[in-house]
Order: sequence, then structure tokens, then C-alpha cells
Amino acid sequence: MKRLMLFAAALALAAAPTTARAQVFGQFTGATVLPPNGHMVGGYLVSSSSMLGLMGQLRLSFYPGVDFGFQGGLSRMDRDQGNRTLVQVGTDVKVALLRAGDQQPFDIAAGGGLGIHVGDNYSALTLGPTIVASRTWHRGTTGEISPYVGLGFAFSSVNSDQTKTDFSTPLRVGSEFGLSPVARIVTEFEFRLGDDFNDDVGFSAGVNLPF
Repeated sequence: MKRLMLFAAALALAAAPTTARAQVFGQFTGATVLPPNGHMVGGYLVSSSSMLGLMGQLRLSFYPGVDFGFQGGLSRMDRDQGNRTLVQVGTDVKVALLRAGDQQPFDIAAGGGLGIHVGDNYSALTLGPTIVASRTWHRGTTGEISPYVGLGFAFSSVNSDQTKTDFSTPLRVGSEFGLSPVARIVTEFEFRLGDDFNDDVGFSAGVNLPF
């Protein structure tokens, strides 16, 4: 019950009105939630046909079954309307719904996110709920592979000369490759279904470092 209340509060926060304009970023991880007092930092190269950037993330947990992410970075956007350097910040919450065990092999989590891109004569906001499922296979004593699939429902608003709004369903397909207990390589494709603002496909690659 407490987890459902936290999830409802997170969605309410994500849906709250705001004067910024933004773009939601990926969690760059599967459905597994950090343990209480757990932490993780990550760094990623994010790209698409008209954008290239660097993103950093801090994830942490204060409560069993719930963790939070804070993202930030810089990107370069090259489009017909002009080239811009953008500052990007975002945050999200992830709540564990199902955990892998003897009865079922998948972790499933839901949550919500909010992100912002700001640059010269340009601002963008995207917010909305997300759900992600993943499965982990262990290899040897320290290695593991954790593919994941995530689906979002994104409400976007972009302000560049004029304000436009949009609704899309970004689909994320990726995997974490555990090299050791303290280093995990992550790769992720994002398919932006129904998105009128952004490129149709994005790709990210980086590293997650639990501590």
C-alpha cells in the first residue's frame, strides 16, 4: 500500500503544471531498484541524427522498493531551424512492482519522469509515466547480462518562436552488461513513437557504477 501511495504521488508530481519546457531522459537501467541507502552514478553518450550530447546520472534510494534518478548534461542540436547548444536536466522515480524469483523471472517497475532542455531561443519540456521490465542472467562469478524494455507516455511542449505541444510513446530497448560488482556497461535504443519534435530513433551508451 505504501508503494502504491508513493507511485501515485510520483505521478501527481510529474503531472503538476510547470513553466519550463523539457524532454524526458532514459533511466539507463532496467527494472531492478537500488536497495535502501544504495547509490549509483553513470555517464552516457546520447545521440540521434540531429543531436549529440553527454549525460550524467545519480540514482539513490531512501526506501525499500523505490529509487530516484537525477540527470544532467549538455547536447548539441543541429536542425534546419538552426544549431544550438542545450543544457539538459531531468529527474525520475522508479517503484518496484514485481521482483524476479522462483515463480516468475522478470523484474517490473513503474514510475514517472520530468526533463528539460534549455538553449538560445529554445526550451522544451516532457513529462509522464513510465514502465520497464527486465531479466538478469548471471555469467560466472561476477558477470551478468540484464536486457530491458521500457515504455513511456510523454506529454511534450516545445517553445521556439512559438509554443507547440505533443503526445508520444517512447519505447526503450537496452541492456546492462555487468563486468564486475562495481562496473556495468549499458547500451540503449530509443524509438520515439508518435513524436513530432524529436528524431525517430536515438542511441545511448555508457557506464553505470554502483557504490
